[in-house]
This record gives sequence, C-alpha cells and structure tokens, in this order.
Amino acid sequence: MENPAYSLMKKILFVFIVIITIAGCTNKDSKADTSTLIVSIGGESEDGYDPTLGWGRYGNPLFQSTLLKRNDQLAIVNDLAVSYAVSTDGLVWNVKLRNDVRFSDGVSLTAEDVVYTFLKAKDSGGKVDLTVLETIRKKGNYELEFVLKNPSSTFIVKLITLGIVPKHAHGETYSRNPVGSGPYKLVNWQEGQQMIVEENPYYYGEKPEIKRIVFIFSEEDAVLASLKAGKIHLGAVPQDFAVQKIPGYTLHIVPGVDNRGIMFPYVPNTGEKTKDGYSIGNNVTSDITIRKAIEIIIDKQLLVDTILSGFGSPAYGIADNLPWDNPDSRLIGLTEEDALGILEKAGWKDTDRDGIREKNGLKAEFRLIFPASDSIRQSLAVASADMMKKIGIHAIVEGKSWDEIRTLMHSNAILFGWGSHDPTEMYNVYHSKYQGEGWYNTGYYKNETVDAFMDKAMSANTYEESLPCWKLAQWDGTTGLSAKGDVPWVWLVNLEHTYFVSESLDIGISRIEPHGHGWPITANITKWKWKK
Repeated sequence: MENPAYSLMKKILFVFIVIITIAGCTNKDSKADTSTLIVSIGGESEDGYDPTLGWGRYGNPLFQSTLLKRNDQLAIVNDLAVSYAVSTDGLVWNVKLRNDVRFSDGVSLTAEDVVYTFLKAKDSGGKVDLTVLETIRKKGNYELEFVLKNPSSTFIVKLITLGIVPKHAHGETYSRNPVGSGPYKLVNWQEGQQMIVEENPYYYGEKPEIKRIVFIFSEEDAVLASLKAGKIHLGAVPQDFAVQKIPGYTLHIVPGVDNRGIMFPYVPNTGEKTKDGYSIGNNVTSDITIRKAIEIIIDKQLLVDTILSGFGSPAYGIADNLPWDNPDSRLIGLTEEDALGILEKAGWKDTDRDGIREKNGLKAEFRLIFPASDSIRQSLAVASADMMKKIGIHAIVEGKSWDEIRTLMHSNAILFGWGSHDPTEMYNVYHSKYQGEGWYNTGYYKNETVDAFMDKAMSANTYEESLPCWKLAQWDGTTGLSAKGDVPWVWLVNLEHTYFVSESLDIGISRIEPHGHGWPITANITKWKWKK
C-alpha cells in the first residue's frame, strides 16, 4: 500500500501542475478573458472520440452530428435528417438527409457516410448495439432506408445518439483525430491533461459564439482549486463541493437521470468462471432475503441529505420518473423491524453474538467495491455498509481501479452508476442474454418473465406501445426486476449535476442530463455566449 504522506504529496503536486498548466492558457483573471473558453467538466474518453465505438451515447458528441437530436425540452427533432418515416410493419425506416452538410475537412456528407457509419458500428463488437439492423439501402446521395430484422421501439434512439463519421477519413487513428460535421473540431489533445477544440467553419447549424474551447482534465480537488484561483470559466464539481461559495461564479444545478446503486451477484458461487477466468457468483448476495433486507434498511433520503448535500433524490430503479418507470414497483414504508423479521424468518441469525448474522455456517458478509477514483461512490459505499451493520450484515468496503473491478464484478457487490434517456439501458442491465457481457448484467440476473416483457417492449412497433411492457418488467404484481421483485440491485440515489459557472458566461438552460460520461452539459453549446 502506498504511504499516505507520499500519496498526499503527489495529489498536492498534481493540483499545482494543473493550475500552472491552466495559467499558461489564461490571463491572470480568466473570467475577464473571452478569447478562449476554459472548462473542466471531465469527459475524457479512454477509447477516444469515435461514435462507432460508443462515443456520444451518453452526451453530446460535439465533433459529430446525428440524424436526429433532442431539443431543450427533450423532444425529438431533425438534425442531419430533414424527415423520416416508418413503414406500417415497423421494419423499414426511410430517412432523407440535408444536402448542405460538410465535414470539418470540407468534404460533403452524403448517404454513403451514414451507411458506412451504421455498418461500422454494427461490427463494433457490441460497443454499439445494432443487432436489430438487417441492412441499409442507399436510395440516392441524400436518402436511405434502414431495414430491421424485427420492429424495434428503441431504434430511434440510435438515430439520436450515433454520430456520423466520414467514410473517407475513418480509420485506425480516427478516435484520436476525429473529423465530423458537428459544431467543433479537435485541434490538439494531450491525453490526461487537456484538449483544444475550435469552431468547425463548415458547420451547417447555428454558429457558436464561442470559437475556441480548452477542456482541462483534472481531478476533483484540482477543479476546485482552479475555480478558486479564477483560472477556468466552468467547472464540474461533486455535490459535497457545491455547497461552497466561490466569488465570481454562480452554482448551476442540472437535474440528472444519473443514478448510483449496488449491483449484487444474483447467482451462488459454484466454481463457475467467465471466459476470461473470473469467478462468478456469491453465496451471500444470491440470497434474496439478504438483498431485500438491505433494500429496506438503506435510508436513501439520508444519503441524499448528507453525501449529496441535498443535490439529488432517493433512487428506486434505473429509470425513476422517466416515462417507462413503474412507481408501483417501489418497496417503501418498511422499517428496520421488517428487515430484521425477513432475515430471522429466512434463518439468518447472530448465534455467536459477533454482530454478523450467519446461516448454515455462512456469514452474512461480502465485499462492497467502489471505484477508488470516485469520492461520492466511496461515501455512498461506506454509509450503506454502516446502515447494513444495524441488521447484522457486514459489507467489507474496498476501493479498486476499474481494471480491478472488471475482474471482480461478477462475484462481488459493486457500486455502479447508470442513467440514460434510452429504455434500452434497462434491457442491457437486466436481460439474461447480457449475463457477463461487458459491464452489462455483471451479476448474472435472470428471470424469464422479465425477459419476455422486455423482449415485447423492444419489439413493439412504436415507443408508446412499448411503455406498458417496460413497466411490467419491473413489477407485474407477482414478479419483476425491481425491489418488490427479485432485487438484483439496491438503488441508492439519483444525482443532480453541479457546476460552477463564471459570471461572465451564459450557458442558457441545461437539459436533464444522463449518466456523466461524455459532455452532456454541452448539448446546447451553440447557444452559450459571453455576457456583455
């Protein structure tokens, strides 16, 4: 283990280096400097900025454009497309394109680029799920048809989130040097430090007033230090930092579809391993009474009030308050006595009086792992473990790197984060066909009734027709993926996103933001402007 004093020295040095780096890009008072916008909002992508490999699905792709997009009210509107139509059987989607779009290198965007993008994404090894796509037929330079294997109520989301790449400029180095038709183009990327982008001179949409942006990639403490030093115009901060007052800045709070919850291995450990040799299952968390008792004993409002400083709300599912959420699936109103009763009835008793219950010689004990780089998740994990102690369940809290979590996530409880404007996320996280697939369904949850409801939702002809099926998958009165049903997850909190914004900058009204990958705050960036 690293010496704590040495670790602290490294952190202080890191903050110092970041401030010096930013100072080199700014004037003494950057809030008065409008030549360059300087932001520190996270979002550096390890995989680079290639939509065919998943970039942009959680936020604005910035460098690329999409066929459709959401407006500030989250309604679906045209972007590269001028119109789209769906056949009565739901299998053929006809899309007509604008004919005035050019990529940032000046080359025109045509249907050929759209066909190339979707086919490339389809072959991305699951990073973009286009299994429903049978083929694409080009009908001219600015018209094409998508042919689906079966009707899909969520296919429209792919038209909203998949940025179009140029066939002529797409290759192995594209993710580090993206060319697109979005409002900005990448100029320079020093990985782990900063990225510089400038206005795309060929952008067909509303011209951004801000012509140059520097993205600083910093740890949370460094962002706060940069704000206090007046060296950046916009900084994303964790909720516990947002209670501060910083002269020259206003706090900008954005509602989020961004939840945190504990994933529990759903199956027992029988010695089975993944194809990569990682252990599957946990003999404690596979007991539904353990999961149900934890769901009851966690005081979610207390987590919001203390750890999020009030910037959030209790979480009950993966899609709270979205149109496909089922409020009837929530397990609320029960008490500590109810949790204790469930455990006692199931045979979990503290016979040796050590504070930890056991059953058939098995201790009610498991590891609860969080990403060590995330202070909010650390606090949530520690607080949740403390609450579990009250009913004799011992969660051993450990911080790990994401590389380590990848090897542990099928056999240990993990504090994960999700949240999307797309109901497909519920399908990916809970459907049995995704057991052990990447970061999806890492606990190997399976319920055939739930699978059937979600399959029916996915194959509905329209989004509206799919909604009842998504709700029934959560709870149909007998079973479901929710807390009233199988409880494969115990959801904790929904985060509001908090930013400090320079008083010299107007970023307008932000949209409800999904889980914090990418740059969702920049969704309306063409409307950002300097105050006069």
